[in-house]
Amino acid sequence: MDLELTEAQRGARDTARRFARERLERVGVEIDRTHQFPAAAVAELGQLGMLGVFIPEQYGGAGLDNVAYALVVEELSVECASTGVIVSAHSSLGSWPILGTGTEDQKNRYLPKMATGEALGCFALTEPQAGSDAAGQKTRAVRDGDSYVINGTKNFITNGPEAAIAIVFAMTAAEKGNHGISAFIVETATPGFAVTRIEDKMGINGSHSAQLAFSEMRVPRENLLLKEGEGFKIAMKTLDGGRIGIAAQAIGIARASLEASLKYAQQRQAFGRPIANNQAIQWKLADMAVEIDAARLLALQAATLKDAGKSCTKQSAMAKLFAAETAMKAATEAVQIHGGYGYTKEFKVERYFRDAKITEIYEGTSEIQRLVISSQVLQNR
Repeated sequence: MDLELTEAQRGARDTARRFARERLERVGVEIDRTHQFPAAAVAELGQLGMLGVFIPEQYGGAGLDNVAYALVVEELSVECASTGVIVSAHSSLGSWPILGTGTEDQKNRYLPKMATGEALGCFALTEPQAGSDAAGQKTRAVRDGDSYVINGTKNFITNGPEAAIAIVFAMTAAEKGNHGISAFIVETATPGFAVTRIEDKMGINGSHSAQLAFSEMRVPRENLLLKEGEGFKIAMKTLDGGRIGIAAQAIGIARASLEASLKYAQQRQAFGRPIANNQAIQWKLADMAVEIDAARLLALQAATLKDAGKSCTKQSAMAKLFAAETAMKAATEAVQIHGGYGYTKEFKVERYFRDAKITEIYEGTSEIQRLVISSQVLQNR
């Protein structure tokens, strides 16, 4: 693995960092309070090419790679984890299934609009009774002439209320379990599609998680991805990349926690000196710094493997697991370092604490990541 970034990767990272510092610092605070979707910021990111980082230029994207994408999501998440996950869900979950498994016609129809942000994407896999157990899908798709008729409900769908394009998973042959799941490109303007609830969450409040309902919704046959029964395979490949994005989001939250803690520890006086002079605080800061760098290396290793067309299932699960737990630990320590102030909304570490927790849950809980990793490790013995 080459640890030296290319000029293009550094350029993408630096552009995202400038945008985050200039535009998202205030946005992050505001949307956490109001629970409003950051529409203007997302539109600007589309204009900058940040919504199509790894989409090839022939489809209107920036033509970069997954390493650049991970760096972009990290930088955005330092200032606003909500914006970070909006970009991550749109890119790795909404756009990649079309890029990675779609026909040339599907790519030409949808990717140019998604690369520029004209059409935001989402990924509709989870259901009220089917989270980690994807085979528990209740949503059904029945072939009827040149269409499929979809009925069912999806839960906790990031970007659901704002998305114009949804990757929807439904059973076409329920008796086959995982092998009976199919994937469809759904335009959310289609009759029968509805957003039935927006969740009131602990954190990442500018990123909306919604319940989606499909009632006799007709989807053209040409919007089927690959073949019937290929949906589970598409979902698992998509989540390999999605976990890289969530790892990057978690690293951004952890970095923000460390940066806030460094600043506060050098300013806060106790017993006549900065608390940064105390070994107990220094060790907390040291552990945070080590774990953040380790998490980033894991994420970039997974991204590098994906760019090379190699399997990254184990590495993306490792990156997501370690980065998420690093974010939660760093945010917890940041609140502790800030003392009573850390428990108030006057300081951002309170938000980082709330934002960090979800990274241990979505796109596969930490428990699921450990199952994936152990399965991969045992297979290789």
